[in-house]
Amino acid sequence: MEETISLKELFLTLKKRLSLIIIIAAIATATSGIVSYFLLTPVYQTSTQILVNQSKSDQQVYNPGEVQTNLQLINTYNVIIKSPAILDKVIEQEKLDMSAGVLNELITVGSEQDSQVVNITVQNEDPQMAADIANAIAKTFQTEISKIMNVDNVTILTQAQIGENPSPIKPQPALNMAIALVVGLMAGVGLAFLLEYLDNTIKTEQDIETQLGLPVLGAITTINMDGELNEHANKATMIRTRGESVGS
Repeated sequence: MEETISLKELFLTLKKRLSLIIIIAAIATATSGIVSYFLLTPVYQTSTQILVNQSKSDQQVYNPGEVQTNLQLINTYNVIIKSPAILDKVIEQEKLDMSAGVLNELITVGSEQDSQVVNITVQNEDPQMAADIANAIAKTFQTEISKIMNVDNVTILTQAQIGENPSPIKPQPALNMAIALVVGLMAGVGLAFLLEYLDNTIKTEQDIETQLGLPVLGAITTINMDGELNEHANKATMIRTRGESVGS
């Protein structure tokens, strides 16, 4: 019984504060939309792929040992790609107004497990600039790795390209607004229960018994005097009308 009463009180609290919950959720969603659409700068992403594989002639056959060696070199290559030895040359070549450390934060290098294909991903506010940087990194690395490690086993597999209408990877306004809506609803519900908890005013007979521990001897109902007077006036009008009808 207590659980049913408590559940009912929860619903009554939510119903009483429903307008507050809706307002908070709407404000949170609108704020997120404004920030996502008008204040945050869109960031675009593009990537290029390189293949780590020793070049062979027609007479050479598949060698599992070479493949395993190339796979072991990939982790080393991933570090070299993001090193100043490569990035400084890319900055100079593309005339970028940033340091190697800043450029390093925009680059992600990785490969699938047991794959000889390395993905070089670049993020930038300009989609064309992102593609140019990714292609420059791949080409510079292909040239410099033969000098650094005295090997020639890197081939550019695909170049970074942008479509006609590239879409930014962030921000994502729809997702941000959905998250803001959920957070706003949670905040509104929490605030509703907090206000209800802090509200210690006595409104019903049950509040007197609960908070003061006193028995209720009687209750004074609210009488709408205007409504009562109007009702009596209407009744008097109806009686007068009936009397005049009978007299005629």
